[in-house]
Amino acid sequence: MVKILNKENTILNKFLSQMRNKHVQGDSMRFRRNMERVGEIMAYEISKKLNYTTRMVETPLGIAAVEEISDKIVIATILRAGLPFHQGFLNYFDDADNGFVSAYRKSRPDGSFIVDVEYVSTSSLAGKTLILVDPMLATGTSLMLVYDALIRRAGEPDHTHFAAVFGSEQGVEYVLKHTNPDKCTLWCASVDPELTSKSYIVPGIGDAGDLAYGVKL
Repeated sequence: MVKILNKENTILNKFLSQMRNKHVQGDSMRFRRNMERVGEIMAYEISKKLNYTTRMVETPLGIAAVEEISDKIVIATILRAGLPFHQGFLNYFDDADNGFVSAYRKSRPDGSFIVDVEYVSTSSLAGKTLILVDPMLATGTSLMLVYDALIRRAGEPDHTHFAAVFGSEQGVEYVLKHTNPDKCTLWCASVDPELTSKSYIVPGIGDAGDLAYGVKL
């Protein structure tokens, strides 16, 4: 149900290190590229868990049997921070359909917040494999609200892969509590132990959207 990729020694850790490093992460182009590369690595790992069928391919010298993915894939992301991460998945699953959702925090007078899901654009999910990508899994609330909004709009997928770069232990527990382990798998590149009072992951990286695209008003 939960796959944490940096538990093994891997080139992934180089990209995670640069995204965490405050002396490096200020280079927004490198930050976006590292996010994209983590998406590519995670797409490769997820590809091992998909369904395949044998296809016969004609070469210049004969016929080759090739195992190809038979799942119909939809990659969905939460705007805006998820865009470079999403692109990494699309680089590998280049024939996948795509979905996009806007979800943002609305602050309350007491300092707490609610998550508002406004825009949902996706192809049908019924009978397909959904890969829902969001670089930061903090409380898990936004991810589950977006997941529910996608299903209400486009139908029930056969299986859903949730993909995050940096997660919190609290966010992981929340996703596990609110999903069916037979139909959902959670992938994290790394999981951190804490959340701040404003639900930022510690040690984390800060605000992924700001690092990728500039500080928002």
